[in-house]
Amino acid sequence: MFIFRAPYFSGEFMTTQFRQATHNDHAQIWAIIEKAILRRKNDGSNQWQDGYPNPTVISNDINKNAGYVLTSNETIVGYCAVLINDEPEYKNIEGNWVSNSDFVVFHRLAVSEDYLGKGLAKKIIQHIHEFALSQNIKSVKADTNFDNMAMLKIFESLGYVYCGQVYFRGSPRKAFEKVL
Repeated sequence: MFIFRAPYFSGEFMTTQFRQATHNDHAQIWAIIEKAILRRKNDGSNQWQDGYPNPTVISNDINKNAGYVLTSNETIVGYCAVLINDEPEYKNIEGNWVSNSDFVVFHRLAVSEDYLGKGLAKKIIQHIHEFALSQNIKSVKADTNFDNMAMLKIFESLGYVYCGQVYFRGSPRKAFEKVL
């Protein structure tokens, strides 16, 4: 199990832990994802409006030891899938990656509605960077929908480079990479 502990300050002191998800976490994770799906819909986005992600996808993440949660005082406040060299669609990029070496990829990043606006999505990504470096991997790749303005701003603020388009379930997505 890979664990990070880090202080966080946003009007309050919050200690967070980033760890692998377990099957006992599934219900809390799915509740976060369901609300995130609804938020995307209410924002007018097409992202996550086609039955993906779903509870089976989250179970598969956990089964593959790819599901990770951010917790605060034992409460799950965020979720994402973190994989190494495991995104076949990235081979078909319309554009060019910055590097062609080993990479960490993350998908399905969501923060609990009760903790929005506290910078926790960035905190999760920073933990992913630390995870990559702990595996001697210096590249992190990710993608998002063209209309996910919040994630696009996060990529920009963290120094991710736009590399081109990839396709998932027939829809184009913006692909990004950060070399650590």
